[in-house]
Amino acid sequence: MDDTTRYERLLERYRNGDIDRRGFLGLIGAAGLAYGMQTPFARYAHAQDVSQIRFDGWGGVVSEAFREHAFDPYTGKTGIEVVDGTFSGGDEYLAQVRASQPGEYNIAHLSGVFDYARYRNFDLTTELDLANIPNFELVMTRLVEPYRAITPDALSAVPYNYGTTGLAYNRAHLSDEEMQEKGARILIDAAYEGKIGGWSDWRTRIWYGALQTGQDPNDIQDMDAVWDAIRQHRDLALKYWGSGAELMSLLAEEEIYVTEGWSGRIAALQEQGHDIGYYDPPSGFGWQECLFVIKGSPGSACEELLNFMLAPETSIAVAEGQNYPPALDGTKVDLGDKIPTLPAYDPTGTLSGLTFADPEYWNGNEAEWSKQFSRVQRGY
Repeated sequence: MDDTTRYERLLERYRNGDIDRRGFLGLIGAAGLAYGMQTPFARYAHAQDVSQIRFDGWGGVVSEAFREHAFDPYTGKTGIEVVDGTFSGGDEYLAQVRASQPGEYNIAHLSGVFDYARYRNFDLTTELDLANIPNFELVMTRLVEPYRAITPDALSAVPYNYGTTGLAYNRAHLSDEEMQEKGARILIDAAYEGKIGGWSDWRTRIWYGALQTGQDPNDIQDMDAVWDAIRQHRDLALKYWGSGAELMSLLAEEEIYVTEGWSGRIAALQEQGHDIGYYDPPSGFGWQECLFVIKGSPGSACEELLNFMLAPETSIAVAEGQNYPPALDGTKVDLGDKIPTLPAYDPTGTLSGLTFADPEYWNGNEAEWSKQFSRVQRGY
């Protein structure tokens, strides 16, 4: 049996329900090892003498989903090891990449279009050959457009998932009705002093400061009012959290009752049985994440990993594991039963209900605003 036929029969068995998702992904890897499959992955690896690819992401349940559903099966097929690192913030990671040698960092799970623009500005982009990523055709056009606006001639990343940074709250202490009535201002409500949390990210703090003062986050007219709101939140909060794992711990242990939070992490808490509500206020923070190939990386091997990760079977498995909707267009791909129930999911593929940050606006103010937030965070 040739390799293509073997793979197609495995895929047919999976689609017919004869094997489950975990079994399918495992058999892909096992088949590659047992039969010595000379897949395109392996050919690229030999051609480039690539033994490993470094992948950096957000850690926690997200990295666990990548490892189980993408990296281990990919290594089984190709023999290329995926070494995964984690980071808690995009600014720190970008500084590490800029200080590194070309090729030291390969693929990053970056947050939002403004990260893509920043990496372009620092000459860290590559030119992906989309012919090597045929599954790219399944990605929502709406998610691709912002990247093409920044680099019209070539892409350095593929969109992978999306979500929102909405309001998470413990239903034992706050009702759904109160949350919907107060919206973003719940985070500066003195009644919950010492039980409020927030992410230590300047963009998120300013975005919510804009909502709390009735302003458009992409066109703020009164920054003094925003800084005052951020100070109010700082003084009422128990602490700022710095990672998804810390966010989940603070809510699960009831150290805090309310915070803004990442939709997928809140879905994971709900799955664990915690009675945590989630609400996206009007003009709430919508975002998308991409898999960005960093300058100096082995292009073909990275492209094959991206194609593998965008394959519907892999992408859906990862999405179900990390609780964020995939970038795949639900009008082109059957995304199963769970994904349509996730926060922020849009069955139309248009994402018209989400508000995304304007990269030009936010990047243009980054130097001033991030510096000022550091001062406010320290108590000024």
